[in-house]
Amino acid sequence: MNKYLDNTKGKTDKWRPALLIGSYLLLAALVSGCNPSTEAGNVAAVADTNSQAVKSKKLQPQHLYPEVHPDMQPELAAAGKYKVGVKTLDITNEKYVDLLTNQSKPRTLKIEVWYPAEYNKGTPLTSYENETRLAKKFSIQANAVRDAVPLVSGSAYPVVVISHGYTGYRQIMFYLGEHLASNGYVVAAIDHTDSTNEDVDMVNAPFNGFPSTLINRSRDQQFTLDFMTQEKHFLSTVVNTKDAGLIGYSMGAFGALNTVGGCYNFTLEQAGMFTGTQDEKMLPLVQKALNSCAAGQYEKPKVDDKWKAAIMFAAWGGQNNLFTHKSLANIQVPKLFVSGNLDDISGYAGIQSLYQKTQAPSTYLLTVINARHNIAPHPAPKEAWGSETDFGHYYEPAWSSSVLNDINKHFALAMMDCHVKKQSEACDYLNLPPSSDQVQVDGKLPEPWKGFDSRFSTGLRWQQK
Repeated sequence: MNKYLDNTKGKTDKWRPALLIGSYLLLAALVSGCNPSTEAGNVAAVADTNSQAVKSKKLQPQHLYPEVHPDMQPELAAAGKYKVGVKTLDITNEKYVDLLTNQSKPRTLKIEVWYPAEYNKGTPLTSYENETRLAKKFSIQANAVRDAVPLVSGSAYPVVVISHGYTGYRQIMFYLGEHLASNGYVVAAIDHTDSTNEDVDMVNAPFNGFPSTLINRSRDQQFTLDFMTQEKHFLSTVVNTKDAGLIGYSMGAFGALNTVGGCYNFTLEQAGMFTGTQDEKMLPLVQKALNSCAAGQYEKPKVDDKWKAAIMFAAWGGQNNLFTHKSLANIQVPKLFVSGNLDDISGYAGIQSLYQKTQAPSTYLLTVINARHNIAPHPAPKEAWGSETDFGHYYEPAWSSSVLNDINKHFALAMMDCHVKKQSEACDYLNLPPSSDQVQVDGKLPEPWKGFDSRFSTGLRWQQK
């Protein structure tokens, strides 16, 4: 079988160390709720896998979003002027080294790519197929045409990389991919090999993919950017190769913070606990492998200057002090942290500490009052309703997922337009009062946040530097 087209993903048993009791205690909440530098030359293969929907059992695509009155949506949540195309690719790093086993072997990532496209009115829209944590297959109606011809316009489209949590899948924030593409971006969302819903057996071996997650999240993000901006592919002629953005959720945000300059700071005890390593002779080597900077660099790390903005939803790691204070203070990439004040997975106090330790201007914290950890996924498909394990991967008890998705679309576009495209008017949407609640002063309502409707934008808090 062609090694570039073999996409079989069994329930991997490559990570079967006997995890310590403490590891289970610290990771249980995460699971229930949610290499050498990657030079462009490491890319050796890319495969178009758009026949995936045909190969899988035919499912009826479901519409996840109710109709919403446009006045109730944040202004920048409205779809942009471009039609959207989507394509699924496999990209392979032939020079990848597994630092936990010290073995050289190719590492393949499946990515979903959204982009401005051109096609005739009435062209059938595609769907997104994936599975829940308990392996229930589902299909979601897309607002994009698969394999559509890329639109050539007067300017190149910046790249935005999207990175899911543990566990997850590349389409879990598909609404951001479609939205940003409709506004003139090329968006590449990653299936992080070893830690997708499909890879991990959540019943029998829920932590098997976690060591790979710790090592590879940031490396995968950088590798994807390198491919999109430096290699030849179907969008090579329309991509902006100098300016890019990054969006991560939970463990994806843990990786994103490292990618833009936050250095990991695992203690010896944490290295053993989070990887399941019990051999005392191996622990220093594991700790050394974990404690990288800027997407897998160790000595004299340098952040890729293409990164112009980063968004971290429910960032994991702050609650365990897994980043050096000095490196966080030195991050220069504009960044937006988004968190529920009741996040019980990453911990709101931990996310606040990450925000507080980052000192550069254009650093923001958006707090969603009464929200827990699931602030970024699309609404739950009907197949997830059969169990709390599946439904709990999407559900927020006090918020509608569709409302959260609209808020995320608004601020994601504001961040990318302001800091990636350098559109000064977009920056006004990031200069806000501390509360969205419009509490009356002398019998009068204050002005709403820019882009939000008066009286209907409660429950949000804003901090900025």
